[in-house]
Amino acid sequence: MREQHATRSDEQADIDHLQRDVLEAVALGRPLAAVMDLLCRAVEALAPEVICSVLTVDKDGRVHPLAAPSLPASFSGALEGFQIGPKAGSCGTAAWRRQPVEVTDIASDPLWADFRELALSHGLQACWSTPILLGGDGVVATFALYYREPRAAAPFHRRMVQACTQLCQIAFMHDRHQREIERLAYFDGVTGLPNRTLLADRARQTLMQAARTEAPTALLLLDIDRFKTVNDSLGHAVGDQVLKHISARLLGSLRDSDTLARLGGDEFVVLLPGCSAEDAMLVAGKLRTALEAPLPLDGSHARVQMTASIGVCAHPRDGADLDQLLKNADIAMYEAKRAGRDCARFFLHAMNQALDERLEIEAALRHALSNQLLQLHFQPKVRLADRALVGVEALLRWHDAERGWVPPDRFIPVAEESGLINALDAWVLTQDCAQLARWRADGIAVPGISVNVSPQRFHQDDVAAHTRALLARHQLAASDLTLEVTERLMLDDTSRPREQLQQLHEMGVGVSVDDFGTGYSSLSYLKRLPVTELKLDKSFVRDLEQDADDRALSSAVIGIGRSLGLAVVAEGVETEGQRDILVAMGCDEAQGWLFGRPMAAGALAGWIAARAEASTG
Repeated sequence: MREQHATRSDEQADIDHLQRDVLEAVALGRPLAAVMDLLCRAVEALAPEVICSVLTVDKDGRVHPLAAPSLPASFSGALEGFQIGPKAGSCGTAAWRRQPVEVTDIASDPLWADFRELALSHGLQACWSTPILLGGDGVVATFALYYREPRAAAPFHRRMVQACTQLCQIAFMHDRHQREIERLAYFDGVTGLPNRTLLADRARQTLMQAARTEAPTALLLLDIDRFKTVNDSLGHAVGDQVLKHISARLLGSLRDSDTLARLGGDEFVVLLPGCSAEDAMLVAGKLRTALEAPLPLDGSHARVQMTASIGVCAHPRDGADLDQLLKNADIAMYEAKRAGRDCARFFLHAMNQALDERLEIEAALRHALSNQLLQLHFQPKVRLADRALVGVEALLRWHDAERGWVPPDRFIPVAEESGLINALDAWVLTQDCAQLARWRADGIAVPGISVNVSPQRFHQDDVAAHTRALLARHQLAASDLTLEVTERLMLDDTSRPREQLQQLHEMGVGVSVDDFGTGYSSLSYLKRLPVTELKLDKSFVRDLEQDADDRALSSAVIGIGRSLGLAVVAEGVETEGQRDILVAMGCDEAQGWLFGRPMAAGALAGWIAARAEASTG
């Protein structure tokens, strides 16, 4: 009895040693197949009369040999991809039943009917298989002991299998966690595409190979146009759906050797080994075509139409490494945005020079704004009938120590791209209200002031609240102020700008549509939104005396304004002939060099005083 107890203690010590070895292999991060091979060899070393195997079971219920060091390769190969079922040998049946299956005689057991000859031909006559279950994943594998003679499992074997089943569960769970960690580290969580880290690794290998073989390689950077509108209006969950659909569409247009990665947000990168810049432009066209059909939204009949702006660059011409290629592709992509979106543009070195210039202007503009180096000039706005002053338009001017006078069409777009426009607009509005109050305090009769406000600020700031506070601070009437906006803002369907325009209207602040006639000129927003004034663009006024088409267009704009009860202001009036035509058409007001150029606040006061003296003299 004592000898039997000692034998069982020795066997338990062997099992404990096996467990330590396997757990150490798991802790060291050895691959799952290597851990299972170690487990099988350790079991066979402790019990030479058994042959051990581990089969994985995929989500479709098919088995795949993972470890079987002592089974003939031909036997394991015959099991690859076999479907589990109620009569699928010991392992296939155990996986199907989700419980152990012990077959003591393969030659006579009906469970082995389909595999009997295969097993017997390799000297396998008994098999005990145990399923490995992982919580919600169900059966992920089977652990089996084969015997070379008909027999049942010995008590020692049963204790070993109990321990091995737990070890398999630990190893498979660890492997699943490792794969999840790897997925999170190298793949995008929304689309499942490679992320920046995996893209960098693949790009490094691709570019090294390209440098050795002098093979072409191209890179595309795609930005989904107006994707922010989808997130803002439909929510981020719908936005994620759209990104998944876009990813599938793009993947379907690429080769297996290409890499499609998501950098984050709405930006995707395509790495194209063996592809010239010219071929890459053709690929860009295919990707844009793939997005043409509307994308379905899960759980509804709604669809959204998306487009992409694409920057194209090539290795090594446009960059020797991924960072340089991405930078240059980004520059090209923004050129595609400026060209109207839904198009592709090659990177050109002139673009880099333009970017450097924009960055320099941005830095200088920030300095000018923070150090009060910007100026405001004011252009008179007069009533055409009698040339009486009806107001002034405030115009931002910037004199840079190195560049001299920087025209607004150079620095305003930079301010919009860099996000400076909000601070710039707020500064202009603040200074204008303060200046109007100073003129009033000095007895200078300036009837009112017009200020340009960018569409971007209506989306990101509370223009109405800022305006209300300035009017109260400087004791100005709301009717003293007119905010000039573009048609782009008027056509914006989002609620925030509409609400602010309505608040401004209720306060009594005027709203003027600048450069009317050059954009969409939609009559619908003139009915829907609180517009008080239209500004006829100077491009129509310039050739009024020579061009019949310009006269017809100007007359139409003036007619629209009159029929809707809106004031119409003609810009850029320089000759008496232009003034006479505008008066005959019924235009109300105008501004331009014929009446007065933009001037500093002090000069405007002198201009008003000179007019008053001339009228009394």
